[in-house]
Amino acid sequence: MKDPKNDMNINDKIETAAESSLSGAGQAAAAGSETGTAADVEEIMKKYDRESNTRTWEGVPSIIIKALLAGFSIFMIYMNLFAVWDERVRRSLFLGMVIIFVFLLFPAGKSSGRPQKVNHIPFYDILLAAAGAGSFFYFVANYRVIINRGIRITNLEIVLGVIGILVLAECCRRVTGIPIIVVAACFVIYSFAIGKSLKIIVYNLFYTTSGVIGTPIGVCSTYIVLFIIFGAFLEATGIADFFIQCANCLAGSASGGPAKVAVISSALCGMVSGSSVGNTVTTGSVTIPMMKKTGYPGEFAGAVEAAASTGGQIMPPIMGAAAFLMAEMVGVPYSNIVVRAILPAVLYFIGIFLMVHLRAQRLGLKGIPREELPKARLILPKIYLLIPLAALVYLIIAGYTMSRAAIIATVLCIVVSLFDKDHRMTPAKFVDALVTGAKNTLSIAVACGIAGIIAGVVTMTGLGQVFITAIVGVSHGHLMIALVLMMLCCIVLGMGVPTTATYIIMATTCAPILTTGMGLNAICASMFVFYFGIVADITPPVALAAYAGSAIAKSDPMRTALNASKLAIAAFLIPYMFCLNPAMLLIDTNAAEFIVIIVTSVIGMYAISAALEGYMLTALPMLLRIILAVAGLMLIYPGTVTDIIGTAVTALVFVIELRRRKSLRAAV
Repeated sequence: MKDPKNDMNINDKIETAAESSLSGAGQAAAAGSETGTAADVEEIMKKYDRESNTRTWEGVPSIIIKALLAGFSIFMIYMNLFAVWDERVRRSLFLGMVIIFVFLLFPAGKSSGRPQKVNHIPFYDILLAAAGAGSFFYFVANYRVIINRGIRITNLEIVLGVIGILVLAECCRRVTGIPIIVVAACFVIYSFAIGKSLKIIVYNLFYTTSGVIGTPIGVCSTYIVLFIIFGAFLEATGIADFFIQCANCLAGSASGGPAKVAVISSALCGMVSGSSVGNTVTTGSVTIPMMKKTGYPGEFAGAVEAAASTGGQIMPPIMGAAAFLMAEMVGVPYSNIVVRAILPAVLYFIGIFLMVHLRAQRLGLKGIPREELPKARLILPKIYLLIPLAALVYLIIAGYTMSRAAIIATVLCIVVSLFDKDHRMTPAKFVDALVTGAKNTLSIAVACGIAGIIAGVVTMTGLGQVFITAIVGVSHGHLMIALVLMMLCCIVLGMGVPTTATYIIMATTCAPILTTGMGLNAICASMFVFYFGIVADITPPVALAAYAGSAIAKSDPMRTALNASKLAIAAFLIPYMFCLNPAMLLIDTNAAEFIVIIVTSVIGMYAISAALEGYMLTALPMLLRIILAVAGLMLIYPGTVTDIIGTAVTALVFVIELRRRKSLRAAV
């Protein structure tokens, strides 16, 4: 998940992953590669990723802040389990506390190479924190009076509303960057331009559940925060190490094994964290050195890990925390979203797996010797680590509320940790998990708050209908044209914006165009904008996951990002597939049709991967690459005729390749 960054120090994360995932000669091989150090990763992430640029606290102040963060996590659990408060109170209280923590943890700017002052927070940050949090706390204390007064808010309340919004915007700038603030500012300016008064704008955006404390913050303060805490506890059990070891056991010895390990382990780890950057650092610290040792170029090794880790955001059940927002905004159960997201996510990883397999075949790369890999008999006894994850899915399907299911699963994390002496939950680890969960919530919370402003303006001004009319007019009612326009819009707006915030913006502005204007199914439309908001993590010029991968691989960041975009071609194709054929999302389909979709989709991904990589069984000439690309696109486009032609052409090229390989071997 791009959004909840794993807060463990980057040095610790790399060292932990590297030490626990390989053994014996395998560790030595991994360590022997020329790769970036933890300091390299930290430096490049501080340069590009605002969440990595935090204040330095030591000694007693550090202990106090950790205690406050842990208390925040416990308070959120209490609020969601026991407190019976008005939603406006819950959400405003949540945002007020988030603002305080942002100013405690994030400085106003980057250090630019200068060492940060230890245990220092400037007076203006204290004033801003007090003013911003105070604005929300004022609403908490007086919400009944303000609600009863309605639009007739006082001048003091107008001033407090403006202060609260501006300070929240400053928090967002510090944690996530400027792009989303620019978008929100444009929407607010539009409100003034069409004649809305300051009082109307402040009332709607600050004091109602249509703005800052709207649905996004409501979902964040209930479901998302608890699932982030669950993810922190699950990671503390050592499940990420377990996934990496499983992937090594399954694919490590295959041709180009380390790259396949990266794909599998990132898919598995993505089920837990959904953080593209965190996933890249965790698994990449192990897989990228192994890939370079095997013979993959640095740009490709970093790109494989970045593309695979970015896919973690579309992998159920967490889905980068956006699954909860999607369920709320579409109006369907969360379990409904998770089930429908499985096939597209699997196809995404199949696409990357095929690309790395074909590259390994083309380069003649070998796998890791079996004696250097983890043994299955040593891994299988730790399968109990999956109990919390399995229990979470079961509880949600069984009808438990998402909040209660997340808390029960978190308790199970503590229980299963008791069976592993290396990851046993001690009081210190318990507090650390609470702290990590609280910190990982901050970026999502402020982004959801700013995204709520955009949603509020759309509701207040009727801007959504303007967008619908414009896009329908430009596309002349053609769905494909509308989808291309929406794709470009999502990619541009998604650059530098957290996944959850991108989804909220797109779901508010673009998804209604596809549903109301073009008649597309609501789940298809939401998934479409969700996918294209995610690829910003690997799409130049803002590609944080690719930059993290390049830091470990010691490769050029831009080349790594371009390679990652190529590897993730599935992310650019799959959304069109399920929009043109909703049966891929289990909408209005049957078992036979669904099986056909799976088969043709996999064949289509294989054809396109071979065309892009220029290799099937031998190096492909340009003509065959073009033919394969067309055949793959025909298989992706729904229809019996196109499926038959695409399958036949792919099979024909495969037969030609068999003969070419036989001829080449005979010549040798």
